[in-house]
Amino acid sequence: MPPTPRSMELRELAQRVADGLPADVAQEIVLTGSTSRGVADELSDVEMLVVSEQLPGVDECAALARAAGLVDVETWTPPVTGAWSIGGRVDLTPVQLVWWSRAYVEERLRAILAAEIVDHLRLQTAEALAHGVTLRTSGGLAAWQDRLRVYPPELAAGVIEDAAEIWGGYPASSILTLTRPGERLQLVEHLLEDAVGVLRIVFALNRVWEPGRKRLAMRLEALAEKPPRLAERLESALVEPDARAALLGMTEIAADTIALAPSGRRVDRARPWLAELTELLR
Repeated sequence: MPPTPRSMELRELAQRVADGLPADVAQEIVLTGSTSRGVADELSDVEMLVVSEQLPGVDECAALARAAGLVDVETWTPPVTGAWSIGGRVDLTPVQLVWWSRAYVEERLRAILAAEIVDHLRLQTAEALAHGVTLRTSGGLAAWQDRLRVYPPELAAGVIEDAAEIWGGYPASSILTLTRPGERLQLVEHLLEDAVGVLRIVFALNRVWEPGRKRLAMRLEALAEKPPRLAERLESALVEPDARAALLGMTEIAADTIALAPSGRRVDRARPWLAELTELLR
């Protein structure tokens, strides 16, 4: 599918920003997000990964972003060493620069491919780079994408076991408390946790790098191994006003997903637990 017209507009905008960043500081600049995948629309923003050999200070990065054309610049410091987030606008379009050192990128990829990282937040790095579009390169993006062509089976097993942890370890009957009146917030938190667990397992089963949650139906459509009508059923469970029906719908999705997963300590614990909860809710 060719890129949307908005994707092409935003790629040009991103290239202008990249060209405005000094090459001796920003050696690698990668366009990520919906614009890099060619599906941007009028609501989309621009997301870019900026990689430096030596990470400048956050104030210097903000100043460089302003010099490259960003206005209303804000900064955010992630709770890690070696990374900054710089946000602003260009021509009224939100632009986010995620600024990392090259060593930080290399270590993140090493840990992902060694299955030392299994959480969703950090795994998104792999998906972002795998679908990234180069705006400036010293050869880094091509090398990173080459390393990401194979999704290690050990990583898939680790993600599946990590995601399955939420189902079991306490009585299934305790979930019935969420059907009481006035428990909507706790119910919504539970439904969301289950939905995220299902998605993490499904992408791992298909050995596809775990993406964000936007445009979910489109992302799931291409996957071969998944419960039937997964996107439709998830949407239905999340908007179902009846608490018991919502729990039953989501629990059935989780059970169908776990049925596809290979045996493992947490997966094997989850199977009877989800089956028991399904019966309790019917």
